[in-house]
Amino acid sequence: MSESTLLPSQLGDLLVITGPTASGKTGAAVELAEAFSCELVGADSVQVYRGFDIGSSKPSVTELRGVRHHMLDVCAPDEELDAASFARLADAAIADIRARGKRAIVVGGSGLWLRALLRGLVALPPVDPALREQLHEEAAVLGAPALHARLREVDPLAAAQVHENDQVRIVRALEVFAQTGQPLGELRARHALGAPRYRALRVILDWPSELLHARIQQRTAEMFAAGFVDEVRGLLASYGRTPRALSSVGYREVVAHLCDDVSLDKTVLATERSTRIYARRQRTWLKNEPGDLWSTSPELLLSPAGRERLSEFYAFDG
Repeated sequence: MSESTLLPSQLGDLLVITGPTASGKTGAAVELAEAFSCELVGADSVQVYRGFDIGSSKPSVTELRGVRHHMLDVCAPDEELDAASFARLADAAIADIRARGKRAIVVGGSGLWLRALLRGLVALPPVDPALREQLHEEAAVLGAPALHARLREVDPLAAAQVHENDQVRIVRALEVFAQTGQPLGELRARHALGAPRYRALRVILDWPSELLHARIQQRTAEMFAAGFVDEVRGLLASYGRTPRALSSVGYREVVAHLCDDVSLDKTVLATERSTRIYARRQRTWLKNEPGDLWSTSPELLLSPAGRERLSEFYAFDG
């Protein structure tokens, strides 16, 4: 495992526990919160939706062990919460935690949402309703993967960060390119070099790929055993296929099982495969973000040496 060396001048005021899916972020954050009298602020773009529990690995009351966790279940499935709105809500949660004399630990692996919180987002042109409608009509006829292929030609950075079936994000990136003549991926990359909104230490929980894949396989099996299919069936019955979160990893595969007659065995395998691909993208994104970074194993983070390091860097007095 690699670690960056932080100088005294780089001390931050916000601890962020992040990493690829299935890396043990919540469990580690709960232990640290108990040790240092902290509260958690989630940075997961699916856990914010009520009813998206099993497939998002939303922590249960038992798993949280009395630790308060903000940014869970903050909106209904048929509402949309974007990265900028998340950052505003997270700002308010962090301010509230601090006002009560506690510290906040941000935990989650949604890269764009973390960027919005820690560095802000690039200013983009307002939506052109006619252009958006045209692109969605093209997607309806040609399919989202066809638009994703077009996006790869004009904006490979953005295309690499979005699934080929994520029509909402594909359309937005194509909109920005059509309106500005500049790739959204490059705009965001340049913006990421700007001044931070928080001075933060990002702790990336790192695993050898073979171990992370095994964890993903085990968690996928546990999700389906816990009733993942029934969870998605209920969401479809209440909201149809329109909620954006139903296009997220795992949920879109179960939707295909229930609506498009994909077998359950193939659905489980497809979920594992999509999760591995997503984890690889998360790892690349998170490690390429600017700012102070400690890439470490959960065992080292939670060891006496790891906790001592956090105490020193963040003046924790736990």
